[in-house]
Amino acid sequence: MGNVLPLPEWLKTYQRDFIAGDLTAGLIVTVMLIPQSLAYAMLAGLPPEVGLYASLLPMVAYAFFGSSMTLAVGPVAVSSLMTASALMPLAMPGTSDYISLSILLALLSGLMLLAAGFLRLGFLAWFLSHPVISGFISGSAILIAIGQIKYLLGIQFSSSGVLSTLKHLALHLHETNSATAVVGLSAVAVLLFARKYLGSLLKLNGLSEKTSDLITKLAPMVVVILTSLLVSHYGLNHQAHVAIVGDVPSGLPALELPALQWEQVTTLLLPALLISLVGFVESVSVGQSLALKRGQRIDPNRELVGMGAANVASAISGGFPVTGGFARSVVNFSAGAHTPASGIVSAVLMAIVIAGFTHWFYYLPQAVLSATIIVAVLGLIDTHTLKEAWLYDKADAVALLLTFAGVIIFGVEEGIVIGVAMSLAVLVWRSSHPHMALVGRVPETEHYRNIERHQVEVFPGLIALRIDESIYFANSQLIAEKIESLLAKQPATNCVLLILSAVNQLDTTALGMLTELEKTLRARNITLEFAEIKGPVQDRLQQTELGKRMEDKIFLSTHQAFLDYQRKYPATEIKLSTMR
Repeated sequence: MGNVLPLPEWLKTYQRDFIAGDLTAGLIVTVMLIPQSLAYAMLAGLPPEVGLYASLLPMVAYAFFGSSMTLAVGPVAVSSLMTASALMPLAMPGTSDYISLSILLALLSGLMLLAAGFLRLGFLAWFLSHPVISGFISGSAILIAIGQIKYLLGIQFSSSGVLSTLKHLALHLHETNSATAVVGLSAVAVLLFARKYLGSLLKLNGLSEKTSDLITKLAPMVVVILTSLLVSHYGLNHQAHVAIVGDVPSGLPALELPALQWEQVTTLLLPALLISLVGFVESVSVGQSLALKRGQRIDPNRELVGMGAANVASAISGGFPVTGGFARSVVNFSAGAHTPASGIVSAVLMAIVIAGFTHWFYYLPQAVLSATIIVAVLGLIDTHTLKEAWLYDKADAVALLLTFAGVIIFGVEEGIVIGVAMSLAVLVWRSSHPHMALVGRVPETEHYRNIERHQVEVFPGLIALRIDESIYFANSQLIAEKIESLLAKQPATNCVLLILSAVNQLDTTALGMLTELEKTLRARNITLEFAEIKGPVQDRLQQTELGKRMEDKIFLSTHQAFLDYQRKYPATEIKLSTMR
């Protein structure tokens, strides 16, 4: 347990040279985080101040318990959507009951992550394949974007799901508030322009790359300030009925644990588990990609503890589930963060904002928050992985598309369950259909290759079959059928050699199949032999009836097995295989 919760190494080795970078990164991330926190709270169905609370203590907790030097923790789009999906059937968004449930959801998620960290379950980071995660996040991004259009246009209606939302949008489009639409669509246009073109234009005008990137990242805050001033100056909230954020309570949140009611706990267990799994996988992926750029590494078990501590801290301070954000982490990294101290700087600055400056957000148009969300999630739609998977492995591409469709049609929780099922289904399907190759000897060498890929020497009476997968209950029968089909094609066979160099495990079903195969072959005067069997597999096999009967029929290498066959059958003519 000592290496799961060590003292933060970065504190022991902190250098004076890190101060400037951490301070700068902390400031920039805070400026970026403020509009995002407000927007993601709205996405989660929560009052705006809850988003600010969730951006406070979680960063401090992660700084002390996480392993990434540059991961920025806080509210993100996908976890906010999953929070809304879990809670909207249980309470009215924005009510005290809804807020209490969101706090409980964060606590349960944090406790699950902490428990997983203490049990050293960091390998769960790789439980979902990259295509499945891509399909889930892309589907969630479209779900989020479509759900925000009504706020962008100032239309009011309730709906659930993409199809229902699109139907209601079409029915209520004539109710569009023109002033709201102008503000919202203008914000989208400016944010998209800033993302795609502003940096390049600034560089062309002589600014350094670092300065240009910094200004680009500050664009959302500039849009927030300008639109708030516009609404305030012209009174658009009264004259044109542009919806605004309104009063955001000032003052730091009270630190307290939520009340636990067993019925609510049981209801939220599955959503908390799914939020934990998705958030953890996303955080590890982001943290690992940034760590590799500096030759660093992250510890998945410490990430579990770090993310768990961050979510418990969010719950204690009145927040909702948090995780590592991709965009903020990249900004943190690019702005010069060296250690998690940048997160502590962000937390301090955020505390100052919460304590005395929340009145600045009064005139912030809700349409601008929706614009911020839409532009942020559009960057999450991943077409590259789909194209790559389709060309390289269509099974992965199908898993991606089914997960994507599951999110769009059924919702986020159902979508991630479909994704998990597809990950497992692809894994089982592949291992249950192992690649098997008849091999022969490359002339004048001790190398053995697939007879369909190389011209090699073979013995007509010897079937040398290489099995490129562990043998277990899902594929043992298929392997037995393969051997029988080969025997049917080669009735003069007197030896079956199984090359087990790729076999890491034989389960009880596989052992039974091989035992029966050996008996059946022996009754037909055919010898069963093994070659290149791995030590751990052989150790277990020696204790069985089959292992004892096979004691003198297990060869260290395929070459030794071929030489032994040649010695036993010296009159056998060597032939050259015909490649396909």
